[in-house]
Parts: sequence; C-alpha cells; structure tokens
Amino acid sequence: MEPFVTADWLLENHESVLLVDARMYLDGRSARAAYLRGHLPGAVFVDVAEALAAPGSPADGRHPLPSPGDFAAAMSAAGIGDDTTVVAYDDAGGVMAARLVWMLRTAGHDAALLDGGLGAFPAGSLETRYVTPQFAHFTPVPWPRAALATIDEAAGGGTVVDARDRTRFDGHGPDPVDPRSGHIPGAHNVPCREHLGEDETLQPMAQLRERFRSAGVTDANTMISYCGSGVTACHNLLVAEFAGLGRGRLFPGSWSQYAHTDRPVETSCCGA
Repeated sequence: MEPFVTADWLLENHESVLLVDARMYLDGRSARAAYLRGHLPGAVFVDVAEALAAPGSPADGRHPLPSPGDFAAAMSAAGIGDDTTVVAYDDAGGVMAARLVWMLRTAGHDAALLDGGLGAFPAGSLETRYVTPQFAHFTPVPWPRAALATIDEAAGGGTVVDARDRTRFDGHGPDPVDPRSGHIPGAHNVPCREHLGEDETLQPMAQLRERFRSAGVTDANTMISYCGSGVTACHNLLVAEFAGLGRGRLFPGSWSQYAHTDRPVETSCCGA
C-alpha cells in the first residue's frame, strides 16, 4: 500500500479501511476535544501523545516509541487488528498523523495518510459523535532495528534531515520547548510542512524529489530523519518513500533527546 491515498480513493474504498483521526497539538489544545467538534464520518480517535509514545524523559526524549506490547494494546483498543487497513488523518496536512502511519507500516501493517487530511472533505460532512472502536487483536512485534537510528548514528554524519521549521533549525534565539537551540551538526533542514501546498495536499512529485535532492537525499535508505520529538519526522519518511526514494530511518528521541546532552550544536549562519 502506498503511504498516501487521495480523498477519491478513500470514497471508493471506505468500506474496506478503518479511518483514524490522529491529531496532535503542541500548544496545549486537546486533540480529543477537537475530534469531538468535528471529524470524518466513522473515524475512531487515537491520541498521538498517549497511545503512540512512552513516557518522556530527558534521556529518551519527549515522545519515545512505546514498547511493542503497549503499542499493540493501544491499537487493539482503537479497533486496529492484524488485518486492518488504516487510513489516518489530522488537521495539519498529515504531519502529526504520520506518526501512526509510520509505526503501523514499520510493524508490517497496511496504513496510509489521507492526502489533504481533514480539509479533503467539506466541513458540512463532519460528524461530532464519539465513534466507539470495536476491540481487535493486534499482535506485538519488535521494532525493526533497520528502521531506527540511535543518537550516536544521528550524530555520526551521513545524510541526516531535520523536519522542524526553519526558525527552530536555524537556532537563533531560545528554543520554545528544548533547553538548547540549533540542530545536529551536518543535518539538512527539510521542513515537513513545506511538502504541502496551500490546500495541505502534497506538492507535485517532482517538487518533493527536488526538495530531498537539495538536502543530499537521493537514496532515502541511507537517510536518518528527526524533528523535535520524533513525530513530524515520520512525515519526511513517508514522503520520501512516496517519492520513490526508499525507506529511511527514524531517530526517535530527536532534538528533545539530543538537546539534553553535551554534544555539539550547530546554528545556521545569519538564519539562512
């Protein structure tokens, strides 16, 4: 299954997939409350920060990957089983819901992001009832080592891309959430939100490939992706795969882990 599907594809295949609302906000807003104010018909809710992450710490970052057992339990409770095909969305063009899709695909399940997210359908078509999931069996499997990068690997050179916005990457001024600002030395900035057009659908394929090529990525199998805490970095991984560049690796602790160490930090000259 491709990592992205269109609204037309969803309309044609809605009976064979489970639609999942996987929003997340960094400003303290409640994703569950937003879901109840309006979500796509039939969509179940998955809390990205709670269901898709272990408790955070300076040593591991804000959103470490959960254990395979905890992830399986969360998926079962959300109605996602071993044979469930998932289409996930959010209200940010997919940059948050990408965490769920990447985790499912990495665990060997069929999952895709809805291109355009919540905005792909008219506001008048949304519903406000809570959709109660039907429990499903999800078998836990270990996180594949080949899909993950350690802090040493992320700091060791190679092709490392940072999905955060350019201001945080540049590192001029205090970081809004972490103790140090800047980026991992040698990393290239590929802001995930810049993959999207004004309607929050993906840019044309040629533009997506060029953005990665400009960051030195011609083969994503050698790429390590990170962000603030390992959430939006998943969007870069899915877009790179969709663009035919291969599957990169996630540095789960991301900047929220790196910034708590005494490792060197780099800032961009003059904010460029």
